Amino acid sequence: MVSDVRVSRKVLARAIRKKRDLTFYRNVWWKFAKFSNEPTWRKPKGKDNPMRLKLKGHPAVVTVGYRTPLIIRGLHPKGLKPVIVNSVADLSKYKPDEVIVYVGSAVSLRKKLEIVSKAREIGFLVANEGVR
Repeated sequence: MVSDVRVSRKVLARAIRKKRDLTFYRNVWWKFAKFSNEPTWRKPKGKDNPMRLKLKGHPAVVTVGYRTPLIIRGLHPKGLKPVIVNSVADLSKYKPDEVIVYVGSAVSLRKKLEIVSKAREIGFLVANEGVR
């Protein structure tokens, strides 16, 4: 299991910095108005499609090599695992140096303030502590 592997913070930080954030668009999304609102990825199909042939000057095609490295996959940019918390009791399940807390969207404002104050007191980082 990957979570058992202990990686130094320096290695983790370097891997996160090196991570490429690519967005893959469909072929000729820039050419036609019907694609401009939703240029989401579609696999290029067609006999002479230059994107499918991976010709120079055309957008990148989704391939295995673009996947995020395993040691940072799913992590917050600070190198912590994101966790959704819906009550103060949920905080006791986690360690402050391993996770970053997101307060659940269905939590009321009063409870959210309680969770945020308790999380700060314990030493957690709270990602969405802003008041709605």
